[in-house]
Amino acid sequence: MPTFGSDGSRRGRVREKLWRTVCAGVGRALRRGRRVSRERGVVGGTPGRVTRLAAAMVAGLALALAGPLSASAHVRVSPDTATPGGYALLTFRVPTESATASTVRLEVDLPKDTPFSSVSYEPVAGWATSVTTSTLATPVKTKNATITEAATKVVWTATSKAARIAPGQFRQFTISAGPVPETGKVVLPAHQTYSDGTVVDWAEPTPASGVEPQHPAPTVYITDAPPGDVSSAAGAPTVTATPRADGASALDVAAGRNTTVDAVALGSGIGGLALGAIALVVALAGLAHRRAGTGRP
Repeated sequence: MPTFGSDGSRRGRVREKLWRTVCAGVGRALRRGRRVSRERGVVGGTPGRVTRLAAAMVAGLALALAGPLSASAHVRVSPDTATPGGYALLTFRVPTESATASTVRLEVDLPKDTPFSSVSYEPVAGWATSVTTSTLATPVKTKNATITEAATKVVWTATSKAARIAPGQFRQFTISAGPVPETGKVVLPAHQTYSDGTVVDWAEPTPASGVEPQHPAPTVYITDAPPGDVSSAAGAPTVTATPRADGASALDVAAGRNTTVDAVALGSGIGGLALGAIALVVALAGLAHRRAGTGRP
């Protein structure tokens, strides 16, 4: 039976819990089928056709969950908003999506047209880190200086097999960057290398609609609002103790989280799982009953 690991995010934990619920429900349905078969006098436990049906149902549920799970297990940056003029602590969460290979390298491209004049990194045990500084083709003038050189790339490389990010695991890499430029957003394309040589480029821009492409680039929104966010990223939102009708907390509002999307996704997932479980139980009971009536295994 396939397994789906959490990427450590709130959505990842919800997805993992949903998958475990599916597995538990299928197990209960199979046990119910065996019990019904024994009570009806069917020899050999669960009928072969029932077992095949259960396997098909599990495969269908796995495929239904696999799309949303893999689609959301992206390389992301947190937080995804920043204030102009300050320094930002940016954390890249890197999950391994491959089922057979481990992540051995992460490369993040830093902006050249709106550069950070200062970049430092937090050491990660088992990983070597390098920051590449380049001379800018066109000097960039800011309020306080003219930038001619800037950090343009940060690379993390696993130094041992044990340090690699195995399937189902994730790791976080943090940098301090600033001053944050006064611009709409900063796109930080990331390139994830696996132990089998595969390179996944997380470099596609996310449109204003908020519908993510297959490989979205990590993005920090500065004066622009994040896609799908009605609040302005330039100013801090006002947080009050008044409860929201959709159940979102004040912290969710302050962080710019799209709680409506989370609620819809969660509701849809639970509804689909419930319908699948009901169909499986009904099918198991019906087939066991028919097999018991004919006396066939």
